[in-house]
Amino acid sequence: MKNTLRQVFHSSKFLVGFIIFALILLTVWLYPLLINPGNPLEMIGVGTFAKPGTYVSLYDAVNTRTETLRLPDADDKRVAYLLSDADRVAMIEWFGIMDIDVSELDATDTDALLDLWFENYDPAIKPKGMTQARRNFFKRLDKSIRQIRSADMLKVMHPEEDELVERSSITKTDYVNVGDVANVKLLPLGTDNFGRDVLKELVSATGTSIVIGLIAGVVATLIGLTLGLLAGYVGGLVDDVIMFITNIFTVIPSFVLLILISYSIGQEQRGASVVALVIGFTSWTWTARSVRSQVISLRNRDHVNLSKLSGHSLVRIIVTDILPYIASYVVMAFILQVSSGILSEAQLSLLGLGPKTTVTPTLGLMMNWAMLYSAHTNGSWWAYFPVILTITLISFSLNLMNTGLDKGFNPTLRD
Repeated sequence: MKNTLRQVFHSSKFLVGFIIFALILLTVWLYPLLINPGNPLEMIGVGTFAKPGTYVSLYDAVNTRTETLRLPDADDKRVAYLLSDADRVAMIEWFGIMDIDVSELDATDTDALLDLWFENYDPAIKPKGMTQARRNFFKRLDKSIRQIRSADMLKVMHPEEDELVERSSITKTDYVNVGDVANVKLLPLGTDNFGRDVLKELVSATGTSIVIGLIAGVVATLIGLTLGLLAGYVGGLVDDVIMFITNIFTVIPSFVLLILISYSIGQEQRGASVVALVIGFTSWTWTARSVRSQVISLRNRDHVNLSKLSGHSLVRIIVTDILPYIASYVVMAFILQVSSGILSEAQLSLLGLGPKTTVTPTLGLMMNWAMLYSAHTNGSWWAYFPVILTITLISFSLNLMNTGLDKGFNPTLRD
């Protein structure tokens, strides 16, 4: 046994897979415990996909002690940031109406674009065929552009005795240290459409999906192992009956069966554990068939026949004389069942047949929410891409571990 374990841990594939999976488990355990505790489904935003980044309370920033910094390119950056792509397109549209050559103009060159605009735009001009509404649009655009460049100060007003009184002012050169602001929130992966912290939700969902995969793997492996051992060792009528049932489940696609069972259970009864049990009860067939073929090759070995002649019971023969010889295969089958269980949950949840959406997040539910609110079409990549990456990493690590185990348990595959 020690030699086998040594061979396993000498496998680079197993080590890489084991390290990746261990890091995922450590993150799932430590992140909510030490870094970001609390309810992963807590809504801290207001129904929008907030971009990843650090968020500072403007209210608290206004009341924070300021420092004066005179950065040479601050104005240019401010104007370039506030001038949207739609504004730039509208400005170029105006140049086209005025027959101004913009063939060499780079729309991303803010200085050149603004210089050309200030030189040529006149609100008194009424281009032929342009509606009044469109002219008003260009006037508002010109006003906002000039305000961005010219405004040097913002006044902070405070209500006092039914009137607003100036409390303080903010100039362009006023800066605050983020460490001095009372309320700062770091959102490395932003928020989803419900205003929930995606990273916090992702860590919780990863843990739930792994638990679902483990439960499903245990159930499927136990059922497949038990039926495979009985069919392979006892043979005869028992083998025929078990293989008849196995063939029925094999003919019916397991995912279709999984969908039908999940739909019949109903949304309110579909907790994470129920979904895991359903996945386990529908994915044991290939394990049973594989174990049966292994046992058939072992049941007539000398040590098994010796146990029969010694009068040992059926259970003892299977447990002590057959099971140890297929234990390595059972471990590998369990790992594959765990990976399959996680993927099955994700597929079910994408179809809206996963666990209850208001209780605990799963990786599949996060994909479902992202799809329902069109995160993939509005550019909110942080709502779905980290989920895909996490599912890929889990499956990749488990399959690497399985390959490494196969290499360690099977001498013919060793270098």
